[in-house]
Order: sequence, then C-alpha cells, then structure tokens
Amino acid sequence: MTMNARPNESLRLFFALWPDDLTRAALVEVQSSLRGRLVPCHNIHLTLAFLGQQPATILPAAKEILTHLGSPSSILLLDRVGYFPRKHIAWVGTHRAPDELHSLQEELAGALLREGIPSDARQSFKPHITLARDASPPSDFAFNPIEWHASEVALVQSVTTAEGARYEVLASRSLDETCWVPDVKAGDASGLPPA
Repeated sequence: MTMNARPNESLRLFFALWPDDLTRAALVEVQSSLRGRLVPCHNIHLTLAFLGQQPATILPAAKEILTHLGSPSSILLLDRVGYFPRKHIAWVGTHRAPDELHSLQEELAGALLREGIPSDARQSFKPHITLARDASPPSDFAFNPIEWHASEVALVQSVTTAEGARYEVLASRSLDETCWVPDVKAGDASGLPPA
C-alpha cells in the first residue's frame, strides 16, 4: 500500500477535484454517447496539477500542501463536450470556469513551486474532465448541463494494472470545511484550535 511507501519508491501522482457520486453518475450518462476507451467511473476527475513520477519522499510535503489550500469550493456548470485531437481525448467541461477554480489551481501551482515539487501546474490551465481516450471526435449532441459543487480536492496516485490505470486517493479534504493547522512556528504545539 502506498501510504507505507518506501523512500526510494517512485509514484505517479496528481492533484484533482474529485467528484461526488451524483456528479460521477451524471458524467457517466454523458460518457455513454462517446466512442473510444471510456474512463472507468471511479477514475473520473478534474486534474488541477499533474506531478508525474515522483519519489515517495515528497508525500509529506504534498499532503501538507493539500491541508493548507485556502481557496473556496466552486460551482462548475459542466455544459460542453470537447475534443483534443492530438491526444484523441473526448472531454466535458464548462463554457466559463469560475474564478474560484482558477484561484485554487493558481494557489496549488504556487505551493508546489515553493516546495520544489515539479508539476505541469504552471502551464496554461484548461479545466476539463476526460471521459474517453483513443476517442473519435464526438458528434454534436445535447445533454442536460451538470451542476457540480466541486469541493473535494485529492492527492491521487495512478497505479498501472493489467486492466489499465487505477487511481488511488492518498489524501483528500473538503474545501468547504475550515482547516485549522496549528502554527508551530509561533510556539503553539498544543494541537488544539484557538479558543
């Protein structure tokens, strides 16, 4: 299990917004109109930062970044299907991503940079949810827009299996919950929230 990863072990990691079950089910319904290698339901997510292969020693810093994210959750109206022709990827996204989503991604990119953790987070952010790989360009079809209260952020490991990639959530948190982290630099090591 990855939580007990050996220090010299290499892990394929990314940060993502992780959909709730209702959103996931609605995305699978849209996915049924696509042709290609469909992403398994339990793997559907919106990537915020792809870290690639990293030594297991970065896990504590990556989890610390997750703990300190301060951006609020956002409501995403998933109302369009798109296609990346170079990679043959069919995806669903939004005509206008909310400012909160861009703020979250920028905050994450800055934290990764400060910690010296390489990622693609400084590249142009194109929020999307991959639904099919090796896909044909989707024909124009209408679907009921999906309103997703995107509040769960996860640090995820991609594990290669005979059946394909399986994504394992190593740590996650809700952006809707205030996360109090003791300021040990200021001498507060009690671990208790302020009164």
